Amino acid sequence: MNFKKKIFSISGKKEFEKLAWDIFHYQIRCNKIYKNYLKLLDINPLKIKNIYKIPFLPISFFKTHRILSSKKTDYFETIFTSSGTTGIKSKHYVKNLSIYIDSIRNSFEFFYGPIDKFKFLGFFPIDRKDSSLIYMVKYLIQKTHKNGSQFFSYASYKKDSPSFYKKNDKNIFIFGLSFSLLDFVEKYNHLKQNKCENKVIIMETGGMKGKRKEIIREELHDILKKFFFVKEIHSEYGMTELLSQAYAKKNGRFQCPPWMKVFIRDPEDPLIHVKNNQIGGIDIIDLSNYLSCPFLSTEDLGKKINDNEFEVLGRMDFSDIRGCNLMNPPPIIY
Repeated sequence: MNFKKKIFSISGKKEFEKLAWDIFHYQIRCNKIYKNYLKLLDINPLKIKNIYKIPFLPISFFKTHRILSSKKTDYFETIFTSSGTTGIKSKHYVKNLSIYIDSIRNSFEFFYGPIDKFKFLGFFPIDRKDSSLIYMVKYLIQKTHKNGSQFFSYASYKKDSPSFYKKNDKNIFIFGLSFSLLDFVEKYNHLKQNKCENKVIIMETGGMKGKRKEIIREELHDILKKFFFVKEIHSEYGMTELLSQAYAKKNGRFQCPPWMKVFIRDPEDPLIHVKNNQIGGIDIIDLSNYLSCPFLSTEDLGKKINDNEFEVLGRMDFSDIRGCNLMNPPPIIY
């Protein structure tokens, strides 16, 4: 079955549910780790009657297992590795990079329109070769290189005039890690910026990565809005273990592309999902992940505002949240 073609042509809830159901059955046939995890939980997958009862694999399995779905081979094209500063890092074995590329482009254009109308600037340390985030931004830059897209370098900006755009530039889209954007603001904060709110979108991708003290999103956005003279700061929510991203255009309210869906699990029972505006752990269905695992329980806290929007509230603290034994480091499953 050609899942790839169907995933990126989903246009509604029924199509999503039908394809999620088909991919779930593909998983229990072809994903040895996921199948054995359900067995460990004493769950018979054949007794699951709809996608809202599908169990989610703890994301920590990506630290201890090679998560692949295939009947024929464990071949993979690349490995994306998390940027954690301590402990074991997650590894995502990607069997087909073209799926990730399609997810990048289709997801971005679903929210912002054709990429060729933008000039992309990437505020990232680009020495990492195994980062899915760097790969994404590099793809966008390469596809729009003719527009002047590039990774930001302090050497390319005059110390007394950090101008982001020229008269005939396309709209500027700045992707940046939180600490990289704050470093830039501190370096040039003494200079008066051009009012460029009609030309520039600032997208923070989260993460101080141990480089700076963590601050709340509202404080970060306030600093960036004042410096760049923009009314809103956009956010991206993604992770090494997923091939899709959610985007927030304002107020940290994220939306998913049509092939991705978020649920909030009960902090006392990780097999139950709670109603809107209740806080719990974030579970994600990302159908583009069908060659690894598309049903994942993350270690992030959040809440759903409505069927289309959710907020990310931070990381889970296992010392405070009871009943999350399924989210502890997983047993080795063969």
